[in-house]
Amino acid sequence: MCGISGEARFDGTSPDAAAVTRMTEAMRSRGPDGTGRWSADWVTLGHRRLTIIDLSEAGSQPMVREDLGLALVFNGCIYNYPQLREELRTAGHAFHSTSDTEVILVAYAQWGENFVDHLVGMFAVGLVDRARRRLVLARDRLGIKPLYLAETAGRLRFASTLPALLAAGEVDTDVDPVALHHYLSWHSIVPAPRTILRGVRKLPPATVRVVEADGHSRERVYWRPDYVRQATHRDWDARDWQDAIGDALRTAVARRLVADVPVGVLLSGGLDSSLIVALLAEAGQEHLRTFSIGFDSRGGEAGDEFHYSDLVARAFDTDHQRIQLANDDLVPAVRRTIGAMTEPMGSHDVVAFHLLSEQVARHVKVAQSGQGADEVFAGYGYHQPFTEVPRHQAAGAFAEAFFDHEHAELAGVVGPAYALVDDASGDLVDADLAAPGADTALDAVLRLDTHRMLPDDPVKRVDSMSMAWGLEVRTPFLDQDLVMLAAACPPEHKVAQGGKGVLKEVARQVLPAEVIDRPKGYFPVPALRNVDGPVRELVVEALRAPAARQRALFRPEYVERLLADPQAAQAAAGSNKLWQLGLLELWLQTHGVE
Repeated sequence: MCGISGEARFDGTSPDAAAVTRMTEAMRSRGPDGTGRWSADWVTLGHRRLTIIDLSEAGSQPMVREDLGLALVFNGCIYNYPQLREELRTAGHAFHSTSDTEVILVAYAQWGENFVDHLVGMFAVGLVDRARRRLVLARDRLGIKPLYLAETAGRLRFASTLPALLAAGEVDTDVDPVALHHYLSWHSIVPAPRTILRGVRKLPPATVRVVEADGHSRERVYWRPDYVRQATHRDWDARDWQDAIGDALRTAVARRLVADVPVGVLLSGGLDSSLIVALLAEAGQEHLRTFSIGFDSRGGEAGDEFHYSDLVARAFDTDHQRIQLANDDLVPAVRRTIGAMTEPMGSHDVVAFHLLSEQVARHVKVAQSGQGADEVFAGYGYHQPFTEVPRHQAAGAFAEAFFDHEHAELAGVVGPAYALVDDASGDLVDADLAAPGADTALDAVLRLDTHRMLPDDPVKRVDSMSMAWGLEVRTPFLDQDLVMLAAACPPEHKVAQGGKGVLKEVARQVLPAEVIDRPKGYFPVPALRNVDGPVRELVVEALRAPAARQRALFRPEYVERLLADPQAAQAAAGSNKLWQLGLLELWLQTHGVE
């Protein structure tokens, strides 16, 4: 797990090594254990290292194999690297380290651009093929590891974070009107390839981009599950699906134990993280380190779920740590959290993940977490009605359930320079939900959630907040084999029991019923959910700052209406519109975007 960066030049000049160094240093927290840089001809690579696998210098990056004519920077973890290593050794290849990084290099030497098809894990890769004068960029199937791109005439830069590209300089920092439309429509989500800035893009998940030395490039999507029923499952009943998904989840959890350092669990007390703890205990893991966080209650809303996390910790005899924080800790944490965001992230629990990661990183370098289960197994409340929605009506129903602002409303929200005639967000959802490869409306929605929304909401949130403290977080529910199996699973098994029905049946084999049948909870941060007290003061200050007035992203009358009426700020889909607007301005101001 690391931070990667690089620059390729296509105009005959040498890469700006100083710019690569600035990018690399901007990601020091992602890799506090070492740094490196490599240059050759038209490409320079940079790297910050977090030592997880092969703690020796042999695992350092950029990794160069002169005999293969290859150089690599890599962020992530390849869970099947021991098996791949043996397969490649049998094919006649030699290794000089015990790292998963070198396995990627040799896999490319063996299979070329198809190397990604053999990797099981989370990864962002920048690989230089010197013989072919080619830069190969790749991202994992679910977009767990980020890869940001900034392109200008004659140059391409890439990095693990958007702020790293800003540190390099010469980035078009104008706000992208289409990205702003997405941000205000979808709970602050801006899906790949866009970012909130016009001059920065993201490589989409499950994508390989090959860049030639003359600047020409091509992209290939190498993985896309179908959400359809398959003949091989025709005779399966509910118990068959339960057994298959339970086995796949056990494999996913076991895969994510590969490390040369201890692995802990972020234990919220919900079904998903509790199930991970139970399956690790079932597999024989003893004295597992688990961590939970809580805040002060406010207005009758509980600020923690310690009752449930304590119950799980006792049941499996984990080495458990409660992290209790007061609301006075929140505002300073909000500022630090925004500084750690690779992009603006409006979810109220992002601060909790930042604070939790800070504490957990003092004890372990790697932890498993339950992100992704709701998207993969239909765990959100808005998923339930889609079992009754005709396929052709999915887009309208999704917009009604999920959108924070309707397109017609946005003309009265954003400044005139950012208003769009066309409904960019609605059109994108329409196209995604109408695309072939999904049998039912719910299949189409789960595909949209898992492959479009999830990489740029909970996945990005956890990666940014954990890596701000040099903590690697692994997500078993986003295992590629488990996701493919869940995609094929009939929707009725997923929406059963109020959502995640098949997962709950797996859990009944190993978890107390009180954890399974409890009301659904979220990471509770009352002060952010309601945007009150000092948090509100922070938002007001940002929205009324000179930089905000000059930028004119939002109409002043709309901002003042939200400030005057807290109820108007609560979106039907559960997000807070005032926080959404204020967070964007806070992020832009924090990162020096003019």
